[in-house]
Amino acid sequence: MIKAEDIHIGIVGLGYVGLPLSLLFSKRYPTVGYDCNSRRVAELLQADDTTKETDATQLQQALRDGKLTLTDKPNALKDCNVYIVAVPTPVDCNNHPDLEPLIVASRTVGGLLSKGDIVVYESTVYPGVTEDVCVPQLEAESGLVYNVDFFVGYSPERVNPADTEHTVETIVKVTSGSTPEAADFVDRLYNSVLLNGTHKAPSIRVAEASKIVENCQRDVNIAFVNELAKIFAAMGIDTGDVLAAASTKWNFIRMTPGLVGGHCIGVDPYYMIEKAQVYGVLPRIMSDARRLNDDMGSYVARQLIHHMNIGGIAVKDARILILGFSFKENCPDMRNTKVADIYHTLSQYTKAITVLDPWVDVVRAQREYGIDVESDVDAMRGKLFDAAILAVAHRQFLDMDIRALVPRPGIVYDVKRCLPRQVVDARL
Repeated sequence: MIKAEDIHIGIVGLGYVGLPLSLLFSKRYPTVGYDCNSRRVAELLQADDTTKETDATQLQQALRDGKLTLTDKPNALKDCNVYIVAVPTPVDCNNHPDLEPLIVASRTVGGLLSKGDIVVYESTVYPGVTEDVCVPQLEAESGLVYNVDFFVGYSPERVNPADTEHTVETIVKVTSGSTPEAADFVDRLYNSVLLNGTHKAPSIRVAEASKIVENCQRDVNIAFVNELAKIFAAMGIDTGDVLAAASTKWNFIRMTPGLVGGHCIGVDPYYMIEKAQVYGVLPRIMSDARRLNDDMGSYVARQLIHHMNIGGIAVKDARILILGFSFKENCPDMRNTKVADIYHTLSQYTKAITVLDPWVDVVRAQREYGIDVESDVDAMRGKLFDAAILAVAHRQFLDMDIRALVPRPGIVYDVKRCLPRQVVDARL
């Protein structure tokens, strides 16, 4: 195996996972971060991280000191001997796993491999992808033999966008390798930069499964409370009051209803669902949870319409304000945002919809979703709306006088359950 003093790391993919990982490893090892998106690399070289996951000062310092090199040229990785692949693993329009980014990245690395090199994957996948899909690409491009000339590891990412407490440096990482020696090397490698250590899994497939189970579990739990929210709304009971009472029992797991977006919880279960069916198992709970959670954006819109009708407010051509477009608070990440579903459902009744979010890239929102997003919170001053939905609890919204924008009998619907009760007319 490669000696510690000879380690030269190349990271493929400079998104939410790869960039923080590049910074972390560059503290100890020569590190090259590669991304095929030239615009992304150009921004990062100016210390402009649009994901907001890294500190600009630290990024500038690492680049200036030469500890970290960022590039859009694959050949810049040719001197590396440890490759870490951190590219997205999305689903297609039919919610089937799309492994193309992972395959392309594997081919790129395969064309650079030398004898003795190690490739570690961090992308979330179903069990078997690393060895059954990625390794053949590495062998085909390199002409080398797996577990003879090169080795593979898997250490699933656990990035939680906008979470400043559970950073890549402070979390416990699961590690694994294709041979006992490779597993030990990967484990030592991550332990050398992490503050709270690792958990070495007995196999790559176990490590792959552990990651996907983490997100499937949260998806199912959230689906349960979302279903409760629907039931209690029909009964005229406040879901928050019920959960507050139930959580006084020592072993009750406290969850809150909400929109499930982002690149993990709203996507990863589809990988497990599809692979389970290959083995003849129909994962009913996970499938039902996905369907329920995927419908929550439309449900919220329908609930707003319901309360507007009860309040005698005409929905047709109503002026509606949607607060937030990213998938979570204080974060620019709008991947798989369910706020888009709220918008599209309401747009069947009115075109006078204003979406406000000071965090997201409004040009990208228009390009990817076809939705115009306003970013200037102050520009809302003096405007009046018939209804508003607090969809994302950005800190800027918590300081707003929403009732000045939506005077009664206008309806304020609080998805995040964070506004004072006297302000809102309904909550999820």
